[in-house]
Amino acid sequence: MEINNFGRVGVLMGGPSSEREISLKSGQAVFSALKQAGVDTVAIDITTDNQPENINLLKKYNLDCAFIALHGRFGEDGTIQSILEKMKLPFTGSGVQASRLAMDKIGSLEIFRKQGLCTPGSQFLEISAYKKSNKFKNELGFPLVVKPANHGSSIGLSIVDSEKEISVAIELAFQFDLRIIIEQYIKGRELTVGVLDEKALPVIEIIPKHKFFDFQAKYQAGLTEYIIPAHLDDELGQIVQIAALKAHKALGCFGCSRTDIILSQDNIPYLLEVNTIPGMTATSLLPKAAKIVGIDFSQLCFRLLELAYEKTKI
Repeated sequence: MEINNFGRVGVLMGGPSSEREISLKSGQAVFSALKQAGVDTVAIDITTDNQPENINLLKKYNLDCAFIALHGRFGEDGTIQSILEKMKLPFTGSGVQASRLAMDKIGSLEIFRKQGLCTPGSQFLEISAYKKSNKFKNELGFPLVVKPANHGSSIGLSIVDSEKEISVAIELAFQFDLRIIIEQYIKGRELTVGVLDEKALPVIEIIPKHKFFDFQAKYQAGLTEYIIPAHLDDELGQIVQIAALKAHKALGCFGCSRTDIILSQDNIPYLLEVNTIPGMTATSLLPKAAKIVGIDFSQLCFRLLELAYEKTKI
């Protein structure tokens, strides 16, 4: 598509989730790239999860298409996608169902297992059941990863090495969600694989200076080293890429995604989660991977807009 054919594009950013500040950075980066390229674009700060208010807000801008740069709840869980579908507005990324599935880490883990993909052993806790006894029967051993079921950016995540640490980690995770996941900690290499237009991008290895790739390591400069592409032999690299692409397709994702994987010490890729709206600053991981294959940040934004329009024809 030509730039002029995109019409008026609203870049939706901010949102009511705990990932609001990161979303604002993604949105501003996309807005600037589109604006500089001559696209008729407006930056729209979403400040509430109230659906009628958001519909009224979006109607004011007379949009032809929405570029979703909202991370976390409301942006990635199918809610904004449902609003845009009702308004018959094309939008970037996955549809309602795939967004809901990917955001629900419990549901998506079950889908991955049915597809024969490797995932860490896990147990699930619901807050009302836990509050009755304040006890958790550990069937997985140590170490463990404790995290909210519907959050990203490692918010509320803990790595637990002993029994005495479990209750604190569980209480922390429940601050962010009513359901949490407790899973085996897989020792290995942290990898992430972007998918763009149904093709896997080069594998990225993440080497945090902290114990794990936590919120601070993700967003504070100098705390993490990224190896792009990851140092994997061709066969192993393809195995990891295929696993990410299978996860993307299993959830019904569209346009782009980014899958987080732990490559175990015996070179088995364990799927952790799929992000349907990855970070979209020029230094975010999906754009970095796209750049390796010759797609710069502006071209990436254009392609996602093209795919938004193509999705309406499916």
